[in-house]
Amino acid sequence: MNSATDVFQPLRADDPQTVGGYRLAARLGSGGMGRVYLSHTQGGRPVAIKVVHPELAEDPTFRRRFRREVEAARRVRGAYTAELIDADAEATPPWLATVYVPGPSLSEAVARRGPLPDAAVVWLMAGVAEALVAVHGAGIVHRDLKPSNVLLAADGPRVIDFGISQASGLTATATGNTIGTPQYMAPEQGLAGETTPATDVFALGQTAAFAALGKPLYGDGPSMTVLFRIVHSQPDLSRLPEPLRPLFALCLATEPEERATPAEILAWCRAYLGEEATAGGGPTVWREVAGLAEEIPEPVARPAATGTASEDDTSGGTASGSAASGSAGHVTAAPAGAAAQEAGRLTGVPAGAAASPATSAAAAVSAAADTRRKRRRGSRIVTVAAATGALTLGGLGWKLMDMTDRAAERDAAAARSAALNPSAAPTPTPTPTPSASQPPKPVPYPGLELNEKNSISIKEPVQHEDGDRTGDIRMKCGLASGCKMESDASVFSMPQKAGTGNLETCREELRFARENDLTLHVMAAGSEVCVRHPSGDIALFVIGIKSAPGLSKDPSWIRADMTVWRAAS
Repeated sequence: MNSATDVFQPLRADDPQTVGGYRLAARLGSGGMGRVYLSHTQGGRPVAIKVVHPELAEDPTFRRRFRREVEAARRVRGAYTAELIDADAEATPPWLATVYVPGPSLSEAVARRGPLPDAAVVWLMAGVAEALVAVHGAGIVHRDLKPSNVLLAADGPRVIDFGISQASGLTATATGNTIGTPQYMAPEQGLAGETTPATDVFALGQTAAFAALGKPLYGDGPSMTVLFRIVHSQPDLSRLPEPLRPLFALCLATEPEERATPAEILAWCRAYLGEEATAGGGPTVWREVAGLAEEIPEPVARPAATGTASEDDTSGGTASGSAASGSAGHVTAAPAGAAAQEAGRLTGVPAGAAASPATSAAAAVSAAADTRRKRRRGSRIVTVAAATGALTLGGLGWKLMDMTDRAAERDAAAARSAALNPSAAPTPTPTPTPSASQPPKPVPYPGLELNEKNSISIKEPVQHEDGDRTGDIRMKCGLASGCKMESDASVFSMPQKAGTGNLETCREELRFARENDLTLHVMAAGSEVCVRHPSGDIALFVIGIKSAPGLSKDPSWIRADMTVWRAAS
């Protein structure tokens, strides 16, 4: 990857010229959530601009999730993350900007150069684990960690798209139509269960296994087939480098609570690398793996100022709301009222009070000078922070691990002190009851069959034999209407977008659902059905296969996996 043409593509006719005041220089690619472009800040720093697909932007649920995830992602600050530096969740369409990382993705590097050496795999796991420490520390679960979301810069890996995947429901369910990458999901994701930081650890293990093997650990094939292997079988670690198998076993445990934490993975890697870790041997490894540096296109020149509105004021022909966010990639004029308030703050003259032209001019000059001083101070702070970050990178950021250890020791000491001297302990803050703080656990029922003679119940026993039609859910077929799922009491709803079925989505979909039957002829393998039982239980059906009506004298049938959350609505 030694030429700009390998990475950067020219803008097409349907691409905007500017987004939120950022002038676009090239197209980087397109994914499940949107298109990605190269741009630059006013200081010339390259940034990646992700613009949400219009069909997602029109979904109120997506916008709400996107807004929440962007605000969470703003808090992530780590040496091995591509930081979010700007965003506008209210724009049409929404967009976000992250630091551009020059270097191939892990998937591209492996495709070009083959599996990574053992030492590089350990450096990779250490860097990604440190990124997860930062991501989880901000209260975020990545949910879609995979080789294409790990970029290999010359000084180490960078994790991208942290937290944003939940907005589009990328890794929510075990269906054939899921938008995410099933080869890197955890078992609990395959069961549409709860995602936790341990989910990212499992994905880290699979991502590192891909780096070591050159292919997914659980193999390729249809999504449901791969997910079935992940949920129901143990990973084959015999193909992985023998010295690293204990670490992979800690990452790939079936039960989330048995997996290592990112901090424990860092400690393991530090012990394995020994003196090489403290001597800063990482950059040599990454220069070899990442290859030659990319030739990044120069910033696009801005048009000369005129008396009319500049094209920089638009984003794909629509007004951008990013000016209100105070982003660094563009300049906008402050409203007159805001300028008056700032002048009043600096001069002591209230904004609504009469002021002479001289006073107003002095206030404006004073405000401008104050702004310049703040900018200079901010620039110095950024420079110092960048230098400090470079020193941290030289040692792979192991100080973060030490700080984590010391914090844990302080917490443990405080707990011991409180136990030995209850009277000195602070009054604890009331905590919710377990039933209120812990989400319902998913209960899987794989391989169910529903036909014209039997039935299925949400309550156990869920599978009723042929001749027993007393269950909650039945199949009814007619020559004119085809086949339907029907119930006397439960209601049905299908998620609006394929691959988004989970507890949160089903709750949202079922809030106003009133239908007690659902036509089956529009469904295919991977289709999802949310079901709400009067008891408050919520179920998710994922159809695996169904019969072809009219081609056989046998009754129609479907086979599906069902996940139930008890007392979830």
